[in-house]
Amino acid sequence: MHSNDELELRRKKALFRAQRRGFRELDLIFGAFADAHLPRLCAQDLSRFEELLDVPDWEIFDWIMGSTPVPARYDTSVFARLCAYKPGMGV
Repeated sequence: MHSNDELELRRKKALFRAQRRGFRELDLIFGAFADAHLPRLCAQDLSRFEELLDVPDWEIFDWIMGSTPVPARYDTSVFARLCAYKPGMGV
């Protein structure tokens, strides 16, 4: 498979997963962020986003809310952008 095709397939899968986490608040946060940013994420940032999608809902929700510290492995620019994203504002 051509690398651009592979990257596009990964983006589509990530979008699907982001919109259907099963935890309503995270569906909204991840889904809106994915809609706005996935088309422009480079392969490395897409991998970081996919790693965030693998984190259990309750755990990542606590990180986003600031109730527990974000482990260094996940404390990336992608996580920061996810937390800062405000739908409709293009952040």
